[in-house]
Amino acid sequence: MPELTLSPRNRRCLLLTGDADWCRRAASGLVADPALQPAVWLEAGGRRLLGTETGALVVDAHAGFDPDAFGLACGTLRGGGLLVLLTPPLAHWPAFDDPQRRRLAVALQEASAVPSRFLARAARVLQTDPDVFRVQQGEALPVVVPAARSPRPPGWRSPDQQRAVEALLRVASGHRRRPLVLIADRGRGKSAAFGMAAAGLLRAGHRRVLVTAPRIDAVDALFEHAARELGVPRGGRGHLHWQDADIRFVAPDALLHDDHPADLLLVDEAAAIPAPLLAGLLRRYPRIAFATTVHGYEGTGRGFAVRFSQVLDRDTRGWKALRLETPIRWAAGDPLERLVSRLLLLDAGAADDAVLRDATPQTCTPGVLDRDRLVGDEATLRELFGLLVLAHYRTRPFDLRHMLDGINLDILVLRHRGHVAATALVAREGGFDAATADAIAAGERRPHGHLLPELLAAHLGPPDAARLRCARIVRIAVHPAVQGRGLGAQLLAFIVARAGGQGLDFIGSSFGATRGLLRFWRRGGFEPVRLGIRRGAASGEHSLVVLRGLSAPGEALADQLRSRFGRQFPAQLGDALRDVEPALVADLLHGIPAPGGLDEADRRDLRAYAHGRRRCEDCLAPLADLALAALAAGRVTEERDRVLLVARLLQKRSWREVAQRLGVPGRRQADAALRQVIAALLPRSP
Repeated sequence: MPELTLSPRNRRCLLLTGDADWCRRAASGLVADPALQPAVWLEAGGRRLLGTETGALVVDAHAGFDPDAFGLACGTLRGGGLLVLLTPPLAHWPAFDDPQRRRLAVALQEASAVPSRFLARAARVLQTDPDVFRVQQGEALPVVVPAARSPRPPGWRSPDQQRAVEALLRVASGHRRRPLVLIADRGRGKSAAFGMAAAGLLRAGHRRVLVTAPRIDAVDALFEHAARELGVPRGGRGHLHWQDADIRFVAPDALLHDDHPADLLLVDEAAAIPAPLLAGLLRRYPRIAFATTVHGYEGTGRGFAVRFSQVLDRDTRGWKALRLETPIRWAAGDPLERLVSRLLLLDAGAADDAVLRDATPQTCTPGVLDRDRLVGDEATLRELFGLLVLAHYRTRPFDLRHMLDGINLDILVLRHRGHVAATALVAREGGFDAATADAIAAGERRPHGHLLPELLAAHLGPPDAARLRCARIVRIAVHPAVQGRGLGAQLLAFIVARAGGQGLDFIGSSFGATRGLLRFWRRGGFEPVRLGIRRGAASGEHSLVVLRGLSAPGEALADQLRSRFGRQFPAQLGDALRDVEPALVADLLHGIPAPGGLDEADRRDLRAYAHGRRRCEDCLAPLADLALAALAAGRVTEERDRVLLVARLLQKRSWREVAQRLGVPGRRQADAALRQVIAALLPRSP
């Protein structure tokens, strides 16, 4: 009978392949050993396992293989632990009716008869990994020899953790505006370091340490370690009181909207918090530290580091980064950690900067990747997924499965000497019959996998939006080393030309609105047709929908929606969209259909205001009409003047807020500045 011996600091994977009943019975017997307790069977989501430690973990792929839940759960296994993975026979697994494939279903399109490319690759990795112990149905089960446990003494810290704690204490006591960013893979103890540092600050006499994260359960480990360091019970969730001081959790948005003073703010799982919220916290709290996971399941620290470092460089030149390398629960070089990284491409990286150094639109070749070939081309797959991770820091392992198996998805790339310089994921959507399109517009149907036509029809009204066929650009990314060279525009032009050649009616995208992205899409011929009322949870920005017509019906639809946007958007600015950045509003207003002309009475009021004979409040209507017409026509070029017109006349912000934005003492100076702008916009008297 074979033997599977577990070592104290390394975790192993035991793969059982066969039918579901055999696999489950076999796993139940194997993990019953008291030395492997607690033994956990992964349930859907895996979220409840965060912050726990397991001795054995059973992942039943017969019930569906969710890459996000799998990765999360594996991080809870301690050194000497055992992962028991249950799958159909590996040769049959790609064609298995995995329940997780239903998440990729798309209305109007038959479920793909093609075996899962994602599972085919997973089977290949499991079959070839030298550290996986494989047992097929009908073979003898191994005798599992548990490892002798050697628990660390309370208060033990790895050298990395000790350096992190010392650096965190310096943030609270040293120079202001010197934030720290801790970057670590899972299992390196960054949350524990946060907890130890918070406890150390209370011992040193600090009164209030605030903690924030995407969810309160993400900081359970932080509070647990802080309580252990202070020798007190944890008390209520998200709150730890010690003598006359405390550590308290506050949600990220509440930190910005309410007054919460702190000696230090600790931001855990920062990659899963929208960048605008992080930037706001950075401006508000002079003593702040961030921690992010390199390979996360709600966001990746690599993409976060690239994007957020630009904000840190701009606002706080003295920031420092500290990377934690040493695992806490298991040894360096752990076999299971290597396996999970390979399976989920957690260690994938974009092409090296050096190989793209001389990339230009002239040296790059556009193309569409064959996904059946891509799944066997590990080098290209790693560059492709690594680039998406860098560009979109909310990229998760399930996105790899979607990219490989999505029914209506195409992968387009620009390649420079064989390397991926830019990529886009494009979904084919729409094409519903008249009755279904009417039901979508009425809000009675929400067909899965057709985000763009459903959004347009349900929120803007025209059923044609769901009847016509379209392409939605789900993601587009250009390698950071070659941004600003026109490669994004080249790839976008290729996408548009291909969609037109396929006979599609229109093409569009939806993304968190920023001024830079708006300029990019407009240069490609796309125009805004809707700005979401609420800020998106992922981006922290209002979601903007842009559209470009390809056929005559598609162009008619785009014109119709553009005209509707010109009517609706200005009216929303003093209401639901009052908090949108005025500079972005001014950019969005450029080119919209201008309002009706001013009559002679309006012009008299405007002249009177410009020369100090009227109050602003006595002629708001003509002032707003003039501002809107001038911004739509591009007649206002100075940024300060554009912000002034939008903030006061269109968003109806208070004089006090307007004065703060202009950097002037108060209403009198802000009003004088507005009078000057209005005077410059009025035609000179003959």
